[in-house]
Amino acid sequence: MLSAKFKEQLLLKHLNTDTYPPTSVVANIITSILLTLFPQQARERVLNEDALNNRIEKHKIDLVKIFKVIAEKLTDTPENIAAKYLDCLEKIHEELSQDVICILNGDPAAKSEYEVVRTYPGFYAIAFYRMAHQLYLLNVPLLPRMLTEFAHSRTGIDIHPGAEIAPSFFIDHGTGITIGETAQIGKFVKLYQGVTLGALSVSKDMANTKRHPTIEDNVVIYSGATILGGETVIGKNSIIGGNVWLTQSVPENSKVYHKEQVDLRRSN
Repeated sequence: MLSAKFKEQLLLKHLNTDTYPPTSVVANIITSILLTLFPQQARERVLNEDALNNRIEKHKIDLVKIFKVIAEKLTDTPENIAAKYLDCLEKIHEELSQDVICILNGDPAAKSEYEVVRTYPGFYAIAFYRMAHQLYLLNVPLLPRMLTEFAHSRTGIDIHPGAEIAPSFFIDHGTGITIGETAQIGKFVKLYQGVTLGALSVSKDMANTKRHPTIEDNVVIYSGATILGGETVIGKNSIIGGNVWLTQSVPENSKVYHKEQVDLRRSN
């Protein structure tokens, strides 16, 4: 039998826990918006302008509903936050369209933009990141993290919604990638699976400082590379090889490789 004291503690936890909409509800709304922006995955297409306007209005209604649940935690009214968010959809669509083209041009296996949008986990993770990042910029609490963690659970790609990532971003394969909150990534950057852009220290008193690296334009980082530290800058046009461990900056046009001794012997 549970003790009366323990049940009292549980009851207090239930009474004092913040109320947020379920992750599935928030993810479904954002997925619905993404399907409006990229109908390649949608079961139903809109066939005229009136239908499109009606769908956008439904998105606004859905957003207001979830924002009302956390209204006291917002810096503006749920209606204004929803309107501001929808006003950013054109910008989000433009950035994601550039991401799609970058993936298509950078991956010989990609046959079409349709294939990238429909099947690539890298695009899925980037799409949820860009949708979540805009909520992050509007100071909406927790929901951005819920969205990127939802995508993380689907793809194995962990992108904090606070990271600053320029368009034309390419994640190839992607499983095991980690991008921290204060990471900054320039244009035409390509990451392979297992890359970590992390903090050199995880001390709590560094919460409000830049803890994660800056990756400048046109950088390729191969699988298993780990780059740590808020002062670490990877200069533009650089290539970081697989399994490299970096805690210091690299100048532009650099090539950094991990040298490993392999001992190959034939058995009798």
